[in-house]
Amino acid sequence: MHFTRKDIDALDHLYKINFVNSLSGFKSANLIATKSKDGISNVAVFSSVVHYGSNPPILGFVLRPTTVSRNTYDNIKQTQFYTINHIVSSIIEDAHHTSAKYTSEVSELNKTTLSEVYKNEFFAPFVHQSPVQMAMKYLEEYYIKSNNTILVLGEILDVFVDDHLVKEDGFVDLVEAETATINGLDGYVVPTHKRRLSYQRPKA
Repeated sequence: MHFTRKDIDALDHLYKINFVNSLSGFKSANLIATKSKDGISNVAVFSSVVHYGSNPPILGFVLRPTTVSRNTYDNIKQTQFYTINHIVSSIIEDAHHTSAKYTSEVSELNKTTLSEVYKNEFFAPFVHQSPVQMAMKYLEEYYIKSNNTILVLGEILDVFVDDHLVKEDGFVDLVEAETATINGLDGYVVPTHKRRLSYQRPKA
């Protein structure tokens, strides 16, 4: 099949967003948890979390246009803190349900079997069922004028990860964790195979 830009623009709306969202390949599957200044927890699924550097350790994620209420964004801007939690095979359905549009007065944690846990007096909650949890502090944001989205960058302050997942060289085995990935908008995949390759140098 061949799609020109004109063909893509002419696609049915739902077909187009499913199609284009699949083209970048498998994406990370995470729950971002926040708490409002009034103490109401919020958790939502995100497929746009990306590594931006290790020193300092920075992760970024993209928010859709804020022309409507975005509880995650509002809470982060008000409090500066949030957590990123891996979605694993056992919580996929509940994690996906957090994409439902609840008002800011409703915690998605009360609408699913997901549960929150607080660690080291960090302001935002972690998702208890996640084996990889990160405490994040808001750093900066960039407005992307091409489509009115926002790239949010945050610094990793703390990491909590199940002991057996961290190997001797620091590699975190996400296959063993059954961490999920997202294909498109709503296709969840749990990887079953991996290969680690050594650092590559030019051939003589």
